[in-house]
Amino acid sequence: MLYRSGNSYDAQGDWMSCFAILHYAGPPYVGGVEITMAAHARVLAHAGHSVRIVAGKGAMSTPNVTLWLHEALGSRGARVEIIAKELAAGTVSPAFHELVTELTDWLVEALDGVAAVMVHNVLSLHKNLAFTAALQRLHQAGRLPRLLAWCHDFAWLDPLYTPELHPGYPWDLLREPWPHAHYVVVSEDRRGMLAGLLGLDPSQIRVVTPGVDLAAFLKLEAETVELIAQLDLLAAAPLLLLPARITRRKNIELAIAIVGDLRQQGYAARLVVTGPPGPHNPANAAYLSELLALRERSGAAEGVIFLYERFTTADGQPRPVTDAMLADLFRLADGLLFPSRYEGFGIPALEAGLSGIPIFCSDIAPLRATAGTAGNYFALDEAPATIATRIAATLANDPRYALRRRVRTSYTWEAIYHQTIAPLLVGKRENEYDANP
Repeated sequence: MLYRSGNSYDAQGDWMSCFAILHYAGPPYVGGVEITMAAHARVLAHAGHSVRIVAGKGAMSTPNVTLWLHEALGSRGARVEIIAKELAAGTVSPAFHELVTELTDWLVEALDGVAAVMVHNVLSLHKNLAFTAALQRLHQAGRLPRLLAWCHDFAWLDPLYTPELHPGYPWDLLREPWPHAHYVVVSEDRRGMLAGLLGLDPSQIRVVTPGVDLAAFLKLEAETVELIAQLDLLAAAPLLLLPARITRRKNIELAIAIVGDLRQQGYAARLVVTGPPGPHNPANAAYLSELLALRERSGAAEGVIFLYERFTTADGQPRPVTDAMLADLFRLADGLLFPSRYEGFGIPALEAGLSGIPIFCSDIAPLRATAGTAGNYFALDEAPATIATRIAATLANDPRYALRRRVRTSYTWEAIYHQTIAPLLVGKRENEYDANP
């Protein structure tokens, strides 16, 4: 069965750069490779490119992503399985050569107009050697675009698979480097394995790790995702949360001063104040004006974000921060900063406890009652610089904070795309393997 779906136009109808992702199966089939393919397709499409999933089976309805399916590209199916049994016994039959020719001709059409191909496992695994041989035939003839060989698994290094492999063609295609191919693995460990198998220097193989879908994993609201992008919250270090209305008893001026000192100490600290001015005291509007002026004087500047002024409608009216969004911000934050002068109880400390983030708060009885020994307390008359230094030291000694920062900045699919995948798609990296420069 042959199948093609979707279109490759952007919203304006213009052709965009086109990249193809190849494997035996595509999303939504569950597996590490298929999950990676889906993520790559999503971030490529979001960046404005058109994407083709070229596989034996799959289904995906992402805008700007098309499916090119040919059942003989899969790892299962009558023809593929008969040929696989013959190859496992060391026989390269006429049926194998016929399938290689059929797939070669089909791939010419499927890859027409493609700027680069991201081929997952087909150059290192034996699940469909006719697929491998068809790609090699096109590559050898100069009819493949830029080839990125994503190698997750290695048949020649797996004792479960080596009994099915034999010297010579086509099995050696999996253990010999292809000239002008750009090899990619998912970890340093795999880089060493592939370098040994292919006889390459490890520097000729690029490591591009898998990642996480932050919004999906944390179940973020669409409005929260919008805020993250608008305010660049993932770059904060640390990201502190003050969930309160703007009233004097919340002592927000101390929080601003603390963030200003953190930034003066070299940290990219940011504070998100979630609430609007309290509605029951007309003086709260004047208090907000004081806080905005203090923000500029303290060195906090863009480090202090009032959602009341930044989360607004098109005509500048404040939008409500829902309970679901507030929960999102707790999950994103690196710590709760809560310098209140007075509290009746202190629910934010409980919410921080559920979110597993540190609590930095004023030393008042209600907060001690709720936060207990989990609180990092400071006196209301303590110098902001001293408090800032303690917050920085607490986070510096917390490996969970370091990992959160690393995941946010380096291991989201979006970060991986911009930092490693995009450069690979468009240009040659120094020391990449190239047998015929």
